Amino acid sequence: MSTNALLLQILTGLSRAAILFIVAAGLSLVFGAMRIVNIAHGSFYMLGAFLAVTVAGAVAGPFGFVAALVVAPLIVAVVGGVIEVSALRRLYGKEHLLQLLATFAVLLVLHDAVRWFYGERPRSLRAPEFARGSVDLAGTIYPRYGLFIIVAALLIAGGLWALMSRTGLGRDIRAAVSDPEMLGMVGVDVRRLFTIVFMLGAALGGIGGVLAAPQTTLLLGMDVDIIVQSFAVVIIGGLGSLLGTAVGAVLVGVTFALGIVWFPSAAMAIVFLVMVAVLVVRPTGLFGIPEA
Repeated sequence: MSTNALLLQILTGLSRAAILFIVAAGLSLVFGAMRIVNIAHGSFYMLGAFLAVTVAGAVAGPFGFVAALVVAPLIVAVVGGVIEVSALRRLYGKEHLLQLLATFAVLLVLHDAVRWFYGERPRSLRAPEFARGSVDLAGTIYPRYGLFIIVAALLIAGGLWALMSRTGLGRDIRAAVSDPEMLGMVGVDVRRLFTIVFMLGAALGGIGGVLAAPQTTLLLGMDVDIIVQSFAVVIIGGLGSLLGTAVGAVLVGVTFALGIVWFPSAAMAIVFLVMVAVLVVRPTGLFGIPEA
């Protein structure tokens, strides 16, 4: 493989890693604060992608994609809030098996809802005009939209870091990770905090779906594909760790992009081999913290 071809595959892996980071950050945030293993998180990604098609179609012109990037995640966040209040709130502190069953049921409901609204016909979304075309990076021609996704992920990572380390909400979320009962004793409305965290996680899934939409064909079942890869990311990085999610996303994205060149039929298996190797050395993931 030439140097330019290798650089192209690494950049392709990084753009995939950017999507995985955004989606997996929501998954990791919800687990870290609420200890909910949300199988339905991939449904928020799929819902965001399909809603983006609707919003971009309704807002014609160059601002259609921008409107989709704002409106679709907001709708997904509201859907997430309804799910948290109506179904998941009763499962806090219960066995993980009950949570898995409940979120699996939510996945099936959202899957059928998307099929009912959009049918089974594949959908697509064009990249915004400002991100179309390609750029020359040291002799390697790379899609401009791929760079846009990477930059968007970096901005979101910075925003999440600022939220968690510089705001009162972030302080409460970090306290909820350590000891939610103590947090309630000092006057914080933990139920309201959990609803906000779940809505934020759902919105991140929706943002990932909107950003991924121009790069892929929108199909029923894309929720399952992304949740499998997102779990690989958070297991490698460590559940509840933002830094671990970023490192895990890069490992999964770049490993898959290179694996698809050298071992196309086993690219995803290589990713899971990496995950198993990490778990053997560190059962909590690279940056995970053991549960007390």
